[in-house]
Amino acid sequence: MLDTDAWDLAVDASGNIAVATQPYSLAQDAASAIKLFEAELYFDTSKGIPYFAEILGEAPPISLLKAYLVKAALTVPGVVSAKCFITSWENRVVRGQVQTTDAAGNTTAAGF
Repeated sequence: MLDTDAWDLAVDASGNIAVATQPYSLAQDAASAIKLFEAELYFDTSKGIPYFAEILGEAPPISLLKAYLVKAALTVPGVVSAKCFITSWENRVVRGQVQTTDAAGNTTAAGF
């Protein structure tokens, strides 16, 4: 389980590292995939969004950005469909929500 403000580990009431369960864990994993820059994942540099090459400093259409976000969300094992919503895009910071659906039809959202 990640703290949604700091995007860092969260603790439970007992002080232990909190663990997210499905279906929320899939949505949070999808949000993590959306935050991944292309080639940033050292053991698989083919993953990630080309933020430096095609997004940052380029002001792409929102439809292109959303297509990249959905594509990244679909790389998460267990996610069969995804939708992304942009809630703000100010001062080079994009905020939004990813909604993921698993094979059982459960739809869950997480912010990014």
